[in-house]
Amino acid sequence: MKKFKMPSAFTILFLIIIIVAISTWIIPAGEYNMNDDNAPIPGTYHTVDSNPQSYQVVSAPINGFFDAKDVCLFILVIGGFLGIVMKTGAIDAGISNVVHRMKGREKLMIPILMGLFALGGTSYGMAEETIAFYPLVLPIFIAAGYDAVTAVSVILVGAGVGCLGSTANPFATGIASGFAGINLSDGLLLRVIILIVSYIVAVVYVMKYAAKVKADPSKSLVADMRESNIKHFTSHQNETEMPKLNFRRKVALFLFAITFIIMIYSVIPFDKLDLGYINLTSLPALGWWFPELSALFLVSGIILGIICGLKEKEIVDSFIDGAKDLLSVALIIGVSRGITYIMNNGNITATILNYGENSLSKAGAAGFTVLTYIFYFPLSLLVPSTSGLATLSMPIMAPLGDFSGVARDIVVTAFQSASGIINLLTPTSGVVMGALAIGRVPYGKWIKYVIKLVIILTVVTGALLVGWSFV
Repeated sequence: MKKFKMPSAFTILFLIIIIVAISTWIIPAGEYNMNDDNAPIPGTYHTVDSNPQSYQVVSAPINGFFDAKDVCLFILVIGGFLGIVMKTGAIDAGISNVVHRMKGREKLMIPILMGLFALGGTSYGMAEETIAFYPLVLPIFIAAGYDAVTAVSVILVGAGVGCLGSTANPFATGIASGFAGINLSDGLLLRVIILIVSYIVAVVYVMKYAAKVKADPSKSLVADMRESNIKHFTSHQNETEMPKLNFRRKVALFLFAITFIIMIYSVIPFDKLDLGYINLTSLPALGWWFPELSALFLVSGIILGIICGLKEKEIVDSFIDGAKDLLSVALIIGVSRGITYIMNNGNITATILNYGENSLSKAGAAGFTVLTYIFYFPLSLLVPSTSGLATLSMPIMAPLGDFSGVARDIVVTAFQSASGIINLLTPTSGVVMGALAIGRVPYGKWIKYVIKLVIILTVVTGALLVGWSFV
């Protein structure tokens, strides 16, 4: 009997399209009256003529791609931008420089490196890019008396906490905000708080385990592999060559940071921010969204490449390679949007919202927030792509929040937090399994190590979400 293998996100989403199309033959059609913000007005649901879907399932992904073309193009441009950044070696050089400067002070290296990887996660969803750093970090930590679990968790948990508390991650928060019909800046303060608190919790957790292992190596979860790991990793510690942090790369890192700062500033509606005690209406509001942000990253990528001395062909090739790496993400967004297309075309979206209005509105703000948060845990396992999950769920979940008196940014934050926590341990993640393979950490032992942290982060983040829903 062959072992069951989880189908890809594309297959799962295609199956959902078929199921939704069948549902249009069963679920009554209906509509809501909409307000000026294009949000459904509670209590205005009414039935309309049905429009069951059949052959439309074939064209649904294509129509979905057209509906989300601005988001898909943004993703490809971001990929090209990151391709150029990685080609310059600026990020590799920056982190490598910190590692070498802190050699001999590995205890301090834990919070510093976790902070750097968290910044990568919260700003641009750093994940696959972390793989290059394991061969650099593992030998240093093991030679210092720690174990492979410590080294792996510094990178994997560090970047994971950043994604959990995503402030500007375009692949999670940006896409979710777009499909929720809100600005990327909405809910930013809550996400910053979640990032800081989660980072502190994770650092304390990792440092406590690291200190225990260094004091008594037999306490390590991979103690049986200690001698083998010392021989394997310390004999290879000089094989990984990282680029040097020269002046050009320092300027590139500065421009990289400035680009994301501009992105955040450009989407904040300052002309509407009169909070009484803080009046920001005098600041110029740029009102940028996906088209303008795509142009920002395109221009920044070209300037970055020129600063670091890349030739014209290298800039173009790096951009294309980076965009190619994220092509699957753009396609997943299109397929996911195809589900919404079938629902809207079949006139069942409002009916599903009405079911939610009748059942969830009675739960209150706190109850709805908790249910939404819990709902995204199994869904994150089923659809491991954060971009695909955001595209799939936000058109339904965000309006449901309106009925329960929960701001849409709370729904977005609940989504990204649950998704970020699941991505610390899901076996469907190539980043998780790749990191454990490089670190020679068995998956079962990683689960034993990280499960307590996952529970703590789940409780802490959930409490912050519920508390913020009353603000």
